[in-house]
Amino acid sequence: MTVPTTESTSGKTLRDLMAPLFRRKRRFTLVFGAMTVGTIVAAVILSSIYQASMEVIVNEDRLDPLVTAQATPQAAIFPQPITDQEVNSEIQILQSPDVLQQVVLANHLQDKERKGLVRSLLPAHDDSWYVSRATRKLAAKLDISQLPKTNLIQVNYKSNDPELAYSVLQKLGSVYLEKHLAVRRPQGSYAFFEKQTQNYHQALAESEKRLEEFNQQSKVAVPELEKNELAQQVVTAIGALHAAQQSIAANQQRVREEEARMKNTPARSTAQEATDSAQALLQQLQANLLAAQIKKTQLVLKYDPTYPLVQEADQEIAQTQAALDAANKQHFVNQTTDRDPAYELMREDVTKTRAELDSAQATAVALEQSIASMQSQMVDLDQKSLRQADLQRDVKANEGNYLLYLSKREQERASDAMDERRIGNVAIAVPPTVPILPWLSPVLVIAVGLFLALFVSTAVVFLSEYLDSSLRTPSEVAEVLRIPVLASVPKQRA
Repeated sequence: MTVPTTESTSGKTLRDLMAPLFRRKRRFTLVFGAMTVGTIVAAVILSSIYQASMEVIVNEDRLDPLVTAQATPQAAIFPQPITDQEVNSEIQILQSPDVLQQVVLANHLQDKERKGLVRSLLPAHDDSWYVSRATRKLAAKLDISQLPKTNLIQVNYKSNDPELAYSVLQKLGSVYLEKHLAVRRPQGSYAFFEKQTQNYHQALAESEKRLEEFNQQSKVAVPELEKNELAQQVVTAIGALHAAQQSIAANQQRVREEEARMKNTPARSTAQEATDSAQALLQQLQANLLAAQIKKTQLVLKYDPTYPLVQEADQEIAQTQAALDAANKQHFVNQTTDRDPAYELMREDVTKTRAELDSAQATAVALEQSIASMQSQMVDLDQKSLRQADLQRDVKANEGNYLLYLSKREQERASDAMDERRIGNVAIAVPPTVPILPWLSPVLVIAVGLFLALFVSTAVVFLSEYLDSSLRTPSEVAEVLRIPVLASVPKQRA
């Protein structure tokens, strides 16, 4: 069976498209009216909501000034780019419960929870419960997000009271900065370095006092220097001792050789020898003979030759004459002796060598005693040097620690001073202000609401039309049933 085509089935006109609106105008009116009323109510409500905003900028970490005991140039430091992790960390600090709790207590937001509908529906609780509830609600109402492609964190807060919205964000910013500084830097570091500086300053003074007392007691300013000088003197003394020992050995050998030669050398030698007769004896004997002859002559004149005195004189003359004859036969040798020069030279050389030997032996003994004394002094000076070096190391160690903690204390003092002035790597780029205008304009809300009401009511009508399976026009009958429509009766109103 062939179904004839008509002009009504060839296409739909604008009236056909708008026909559902006319057929279901009551539903359209109800939906549009309800949404219009809702829009007006929303405009009234939203016109009393104010939004305060602030923006926090996150920079690279703050570079605290380096304070050292000596002036040293600081190397160039290039800032590192801020990562999303750092920005998200700051967002988490902004949302931390302890920060929000301080904001709640500062603005008395727990009182609103105590006076709200919750108190009438739930049993009474203590203050901490209301503070926790207000803190949770504040966390939900805060809109914290990172602005795209920037290091800025935007914080929004909505409230019916513009002053409250401003106060909440202002308090949130100050508490956040304090929290940020507390997280970035440990508290009490300056007090710690101050205490350590005082301790090492006292230790340095005590070690210096011990060193001074040791120098006064030992009466040695620089034991190491004196020990080196004594070492040079010991070396010189040892060389002199070896020379003295060599001299002793040489002199002893020389004395032995000289004494051996002296034994084979006479002590005296003939200096002059003269041969002579006994002139004095002869003269004496001649005088005696002459006296005897004169005596005999005198006796002969008086006495007889047989007289005993004359005979005695004859005997005397004969004896004297015999002695004179014997004296004439004898010869006397006169010899003069003197000390032998070679022997005397050897004796003088031995004496001199013995003196040198005694001197060398005394020198060697003195040198041995001096070397032993100096070596003992060196041992004592070495002990004093070790003790002084130990004390000096204590002084240097305490001085180094004192200067180290002094510089650290100055760094912490500078950091604390910068913290007091809120100098950090974050700052409130855009501080909050008291909002003057509501969060949304009532005209804009009504305009958007009317557009949505129109769109939603139209969509509801067409959806209802789509879900309704009844045939309402001849064209629908022809299109669905594929049969020609002979007549149509319009709907009559009762």
